Amino acid sequence: MAPTVVLPRAQEQPGLRARLRPKRRHQRSLPQAEPSRMRITALVPAHNEEAQIAETIESLLMQQRPPERIIVVADNCTDRTAEIARSLGAEVRHTVGNRHKKAGALNQVLDGLLPTLGADDAVLVMDADSALGPEFLSHGLDTLAEGRYAAVGGTFTGKPGGGFVGMLQRNEYARYARDVQRLQGRALVLTGTATLFRALTLHEVVAARADGGLPGNAHVYDTRVLTEDNELTLAILHLGLRIICPPQCALETEVMETWRDLFNQRLRWKRGALENLTDYGWTYVTRAYWGRQLLSLVGLLVIAIYLGSVAYALVADGGLLVRPLWLAVTLIFALERCVTVRRRGPAQMALAAVIVVEMAFDLYLQAAQGKAFWDAVRNKERKW
Repeated sequence: MAPTVVLPRAQEQPGLRARLRPKRRHQRSLPQAEPSRMRITALVPAHNEEAQIAETIESLLMQQRPPERIIVVADNCTDRTAEIARSLGAEVRHTVGNRHKKAGALNQVLDGLLPTLGADDAVLVMDADSALGPEFLSHGLDTLAEGRYAAVGGTFTGKPGGGFVGMLQRNEYARYARDVQRLQGRALVLTGTATLFRALTLHEVVAARADGGLPGNAHVYDTRVLTEDNELTLAILHLGLRIICPPQCALETEVMETWRDLFNQRLRWKRGALENLTDYGWTYVTRAYWGRQLLSLVGLLVIAIYLGSVAYALVADGGLLVRPLWLAVTLIFALERCVTVRRRGPAQMALAAVIVVEMAFDLYLQAAQGKAFWDAVRNKERKW
């Protein structure tokens, strides 16, 4: 195991802010590699995933370019996850005394694995509830071999299930995939659903954490944070490296099956993103991320004003008056909802056109974001 080097938090660590604030951004590349010589090790952290682990492993075995190794990281499992994984030919590593969930489980394996990997190695980290499209690894490996990008993320859509709330999430994920495609893969986050890293990238992250150039302990993942994938993205970008999420690297991931689970998921995502940015502060990398958070906050205010005007009209005027400004806002919202879900078919476009449904879903997600902002302002304790 690599030694654990305990570092102070980013905002308390002398000199870290200065290191994260170069005057301008210097992007660099990694050494090129020959795709045919590269090796892929797939890591699948899993906690009681017996219902989905087989589909996940089979999606790896069915790749146009399968990985050389598949390691299922069984984290405090009490079901048949490990048994099913072994039956499909995967290696199984059991965590020992892990209290840091997914990030801690991955660190336990990566601490021993990384020293054996070099310039011709790539590491895939994917959730146990995800299934890769057949071109994911072949296209991702070709992209990494060029040296321009340090990591390749996945463009995800939602799996079946979850009833009505699941359907709305699939619409949301379809919009996300559309946005990534329109931006030619320029995504802001390497999501935990599936990301392919150059091993050299992960070596650099560990070294930078060890010498104080990045926040966290001397491991790949920072176990203090709520959103380890978002934090690792920021770490990679602060090393001057590039990321991409090409549409060819597609996958399906599980949707939340209840409204409560969905709220808690989005609350954790948003709170984690805010805390990651607080840890890194204002840098050449985080400027765009802080801008998105500001836009998100403005969106919350606009929604509040919109609902307030509706409530005022109902109380003061005894009914809704058609005001040109808000009518225009409503029509633009309806058109955007309809067009952006086109790949999901006519039925979903028709549902989107009935703006009450989509607006109610957006309000629900906005409520989770609002609570995340409020919890962050109150400095409420981080927890899953």
